Amino acid sequence: MKSSKIIIISGFVILIGAYFIIPEYKNFMDMTFKAFASGDFEKMRDFVANYGAYAAIVSFLLMILQSVAAPLPAFIITLANANLFGWWRGAILSWTSAMAGAAICFYIARICKAGLNSIDNFFERYGTHSILIARLLPFISFDLVSYAAGLTAMKFLPFFIATGIGQLPATVIYSYVGGMLTGGAKFLMTGLLILFALSALIILLRKMYTEKHKIEKIS
Repeated sequence: MKSSKIIIISGFVILIGAYFIIPEYKNFMDMTFKAFASGDFEKMRDFVANYGAYAAIVSFLLMILQSVAAPLPAFIITLANANLFGWWRGAILSWTSAMAGAAICFYIARICKAGLNSIDNFFERYGTHSILIARLLPFISFDLVSYAAGLTAMKFLPFFIATGIGQLPATVIYSYVGGMLTGGAKFLMTGLLILFALSALIILLRKMYTEKHKIEKIS
């Protein structure tokens, strides 16, 4: 575990150092954060498109970057991918790269985790439902959820499955309406995701109530 921490810290030091030493890398990072800061998916699309045949790889890496450097907005890349590669190809690219980013965040947090017993107990029981709900809500940071889950005792496979299921509707909807994102479409998209999340929340609350009721009967 100590060696893993050393590798992660060394990696961050190298990336930060390279920013000040390698002009090409500095220029790439400056342009990347400028595209994110604009909040404009068209600028992000143009930035990714500049890399031609390597555009999909650059997009994949950008999604991982925004995951590690939370809370950069992932939806900008999702919309850019849909506009650049077509909605279903863009959805696949966005979903797979988001899953990779989530996994990296989870393991970074797992390596750096400290004792969080009370939260651990909750995530052991209800972690899968909680992650699913958080993934469905567009206003909850995707990456902070990954880090938070990694700090608990939740196992990776339930986390990864819940992330995949919860992230899929958001990715598909964002990708499908990416090229025609008007106020009405955005409102509808957000409403659908919140509806999905509320449905999952009801299931979670019912499960918690049922388990509590069983414990009360036994005692």
